[in-house]
Amino acid sequence: MSEEPNKNEVAQPKKLLIDDTSNFQFHAAYTVYSDLFDGAADATAKADLNRNIEALKEGRIDYETFYRNIAHYRKLPPNPPSPTKITFETQRKRDWRIKTQRQERIRRHKK
Repeated sequence: MSEEPNKNEVAQPKKLLIDDTSNFQFHAAYTVYSDLFDGAADATAKADLNRNIEALKEGRIDYETFYRNIAHYRKLPPNPPSPTKITFETQRKRDWRIKTQRQERIRRHKK
């Protein structure tokens, strides 16, 4: 009745606490790492995330490589909106004034 872990089970890696708030880029990368680590259930995924954040902290890889290495763990939207298509809803100044005056009139008479 001893509680020995099975030899087939892989030990769950621990989350690394190496955040550096004085370095904004590393802090942002650590935040992404932290969110992914908390959401990962697989021990190999957690170990891979640990290896990548350690390599980034030690300067063996750059930020672009770090994000490329962990990209398959992230759940990003499949089709991000195109940066060239921006929509603005415009309104003439006269229409805005009429609308504002109407709202003020209603607010004033509700008392």
